[in-house]
Amino acid sequence: MGKKLTKRKKNVRLAWGIGIFFVIIFGIFFWTKTISGETYKPGGEIEGLTSELARDLPSGYPKVTFKDVYSEANIHFTHFNGHRTTQLPEDMGSGAAWGDYDNDGWQDLFVANFAGPLTPVNASYDSVTMRSALYHNERDGTFREVSQASGIDLIAFANGAAWTDFNNDGWLDLVVSCYGRNRLYKNTGNNTFTDVSVDSGIGKEKGFWTGITWGDFNKDGFADLYVCGYVDYVKYETGNISRQYNADVPSSLNPSSFKPIANHLFENNGNGTFTDVTDRAGVANEQGRSLSAAWCDFDQDGWPDLYVANDVSDNVLYKNLGNGTFEEISHGAFVADYRGAMGIAIGDWNNDQDMDMFITHWIAQENAFYNNTLSQMRSLGNGDLLNVKFMDEADRYGLGQIAIDFIGFGTMFLDYDNDGRLDLFVANGSTFERREDKTLLEPMRDQLFWNKSDEDGFFDVSSISGPYFQEKLVGRGTAFADYDNDGDLDIFIVNNNDKAVLLRNESQKENHWLEVQLLPGKSHSSILGTKIDLSTRKGVQIRELGTQGSYLSQNSVIQHFGLGMEEIVDTLKITWPDGSQQMQINLESDQLIRIEKEEVR
Repeated sequence: MGKKLTKRKKNVRLAWGIGIFFVIIFGIFFWTKTISGETYKPGGEIEGLTSELARDLPSGYPKVTFKDVYSEANIHFTHFNGHRTTQLPEDMGSGAAWGDYDNDGWQDLFVANFAGPLTPVNASYDSVTMRSALYHNERDGTFREVSQASGIDLIAFANGAAWTDFNNDGWLDLVVSCYGRNRLYKNTGNNTFTDVSVDSGIGKEKGFWTGITWGDFNKDGFADLYVCGYVDYVKYETGNISRQYNADVPSSLNPSSFKPIANHLFENNGNGTFTDVTDRAGVANEQGRSLSAAWCDFDQDGWPDLYVANDVSDNVLYKNLGNGTFEEISHGAFVADYRGAMGIAIGDWNNDQDMDMFITHWIAQENAFYNNTLSQMRSLGNGDLLNVKFMDEADRYGLGQIAIDFIGFGTMFLDYDNDGRLDLFVANGSTFERREDKTLLEPMRDQLFWNKSDEDGFFDVSSISGPYFQEKLVGRGTAFADYDNDGDLDIFIVNNNDKAVLLRNESQKENHWLEVQLLPGKSHSSILGTKIDLSTRKGVQIRELGTQGSYLSQNSVIQHFGLGMEEIVDTLKITWPDGSQQMQINLESDQLIRIEKEEVR
């Protein structure tokens, strides 16, 4: 006679039985649809399968539109130059980064450019359009291109960009990732930059470098740099062709055709140089084809963790152990997702005071929406809070099935309607070649999602948010900033082999807002990782400086809060990386405030 089953084992067997039952039912349903000729193809619908999760736009949606002011703002940037030659590096980028490099209180813009085809069909390229571009904000809604005058006269196969003050002199410096050698430009403080790529140690190694992100992982007051490596790409003709989703995919465009390359963590030595500490820290991610990464203290232990989005490889979450090393906890945290991951957005979408993630994916894979369960465990009295876990609830909240026909790249949480809840933007663009012209990629429209509530989740409001959202382009990097200082967030988008887009928020200012700029104080030490808690009668919103992931891009570091109808912020608490705190109370809305770190005595 066998042993009596425990209650736990009975429950486990019951759960397995129920799960197998539903798998069988779904399999029978899908099989019958296939037999009847209703095989799913991207762009198609099968009643009861693809339409089941459709969501109609509810009443009460925000009457906010965006206008493309690309030409009006005097930004004349076109990505790429010449005809693409079916080489993977040509199709992956590029990105953009917002930052106030001259400290005049207005956000400037750097846009990375992939100079041209890897296999030139002719040598008559336009050197103007080949360049990456630095645009100075003229404070009147327009920009002035200052690339050559500033010394950032970069003609390279540039992918990503990110600003930070790496040498703590009070001026933002710029790093650019490339197919080739990375670049680091030191700000001289007089509107010019010096190329310190080789001397700093950042630009010594050639590779296929993509996402880059700054973070002070050891909290020594100096910004460290994490660089994503994609694949060991070897230039060759198109080679073998596979058939994917009714489209031809040459092996030269398939990342699975190439071995992944390791990522790099560069520790800032505090003297203008960096040391590669990747192996010591344990964050090489050697099996991942990495495209994006982001720092964030997901478990709220005071140390910035690191999440890496990998293409056709497991994504990776590294827990910062606080001793210069990291522990890989991806599977235990339920975020080791094997899909084609591109962009990362991080933010507290439901205002439950923990940081959630959204990941963009390739076609027919849906996007992932990782809801952090830290606050739920805390409410249940779970003492093991440091073992952070996520739940992918994309379909539950309207962000999964709706993306099945899209290939997502740049993405970000942003409160575009200032109602106090983070909304979501996704830049989409295909990696499939057009059938009628193999020198071009298939375009797609971008998506804007309105966050209605904790219960209802997100709704696609693209169709009512301006004519731009009806256009189809090949979206890649995207970043937000309040570039015109009018209290709402604007969006810049880099489109592969096409013109860029600057979407100006046309909000009618019905809701209130507050913007917070954090300053390091007299020491100029890095303040990456600083946390902000903003409280009103409606609840608490949180932000963490430096968690912007997107795709090859960087959002403005000025922290934007929508307040809805609240005119007063009750408390604003700043927790600096060293643990010290500052508090302000009874702040009036509709202003930008600057808070400088007080010296600890």
